[in-house]
Amino acid sequence: MVITMHYEHNTAVNAPRQTVWEWHNREGAFDRLTPPWEIMETLSAPPDLSPGGRRVMRFPLFGPIKGRWIAEHTDLIEGEMFADRMVRGPFKRWWHTHRFVEKGDMTIIEDEVSYDLPLGFLGRLFGSRIASKRITQMFTAREKGLINDMTRQMEFEDAPRKRVLVVGGSGLIGSNLIPFLDCMGHEVLQLVRREPSHSRQRFWDPSNGVLDVEHLTDIDAVIHLGGVGIGDKRWTKKRKAQIIDSRKESVSLLAEKMAAMESPPEVFIVASAIGYYGDRGDETLDESSARGDGFLPETVEMWEASADAARAASIRTIHLRSGIVMSPRGGALGRMLLPFKLGAGGPIGNGKQWFSWISMNDHIAAIQHLMMTPDCEGAFNLTSPNPVKQKQFARVLGRVLRRPAFIPLPGFVLRIVFGELARPILLEGQKVLPDRLLKSGFEFQTPNLEGSLRDILGAWKTNSEPS
Repeated sequence: MVITMHYEHNTAVNAPRQTVWEWHNREGAFDRLTPPWEIMETLSAPPDLSPGGRRVMRFPLFGPIKGRWIAEHTDLIEGEMFADRMVRGPFKRWWHTHRFVEKGDMTIIEDEVSYDLPLGFLGRLFGSRIASKRITQMFTAREKGLINDMTRQMEFEDAPRKRVLVVGGSGLIGSNLIPFLDCMGHEVLQLVRREPSHSRQRFWDPSNGVLDVEHLTDIDAVIHLGGVGIGDKRWTKKRKAQIIDSRKESVSLLAEKMAAMESPPEVFIVASAIGYYGDRGDETLDESSARGDGFLPETVEMWEASADAARAASIRTIHLRSGIVMSPRGGALGRMLLPFKLGAGGPIGNGKQWFSWISMNDHIAAIQHLMMTPDCEGAFNLTSPNPVKQKQFARVLGRVLRRPAFIPLPGFVLRIVFGELARPILLEGQKVLPDRLLKSGFEFQTPNLEGSLRDILGAWKTNSEPS
């Protein structure tokens, strides 16, 4: 006997129905609706919501084993509803209907899901509560994410959309930024160093000075997020050279090509880092603070100076001095999650170093804000207005995960494992405030650490179970 389970979720959005519908019909919408803790790789996607279109996705199953989810659009009433079903995936059956209901100035999205679990009685016995909880978490995250995106879109409701060229789009930040900008209505292109595999991609080879200036024609904004990972490997002499060259070569090439154009892009946005300030103890730092000492501050200064040609050509140039961007899919938080979930987490070193963080959603929204605000230029700290010390971060993360978080990771162990980079990346810190960003009018959606961690991990204090 087949027992079908049902789940319903309504999301109220303060935006016209057509605006909300158009958001859902964009290529980046699926990525934006995927909960931040879910790792779902799209292998192929349909161009729109028309019936018959299929999306093929890959997700972690057990360790290195990957599973596939194939979803097919089945029904469509333009501007009012669409539906899809699971052709292949972890459920026995899955049907999902999305309805868009106009209610005054609001739009109500009515999500209705019917699903069957595999393995019959055993699947229902052991899997129904888990499935119910995960579906509730997923739709709660979808609601929060959609409302956040609609709020960000309406901030620039009357401003013309931009044609944006992104460098480093496959990295942690870029893979979040591209679908976000797409859903905001911008046209997004991407420079890649391999054979292009998508219609938005364009080839370049900065190591050999190869960049077709046609790729910059009719571009409004260039966003550079590329570069060899600073904290990914031990700092050997060779690795340091790669860190420097990968930034200097690519930023300089873009800046020089743009500066030589008759009609260059309006704005050049270059990723940077709060490592510019070095280890400053408890000193409160803003964009007017002096550069620190050491390899990392010197590298960041060089990184920012690589854009001088664009600045000299009167192209509005912005440097994103990013803090620790919080995402469970990678970066610092991604590396910490496993030991914390196992109850083996705790402060790094003595825990007294400052931890200047920012949520991924606020980070990518800040990039759009700076891009769309004509009088924003120069260096901007992309950090939460509420930095914490590392010991406090460990305590809050443990509370959110409901795990103990008192086992320290000694500094000498980190120095053995990571070598020279352990001190500036892990054992030192900066108390950095986003002074210029706040003064420019940017509003943080998740300025506090605990609320941000609960959102990105789906660990809210109260979760209503579906009926």
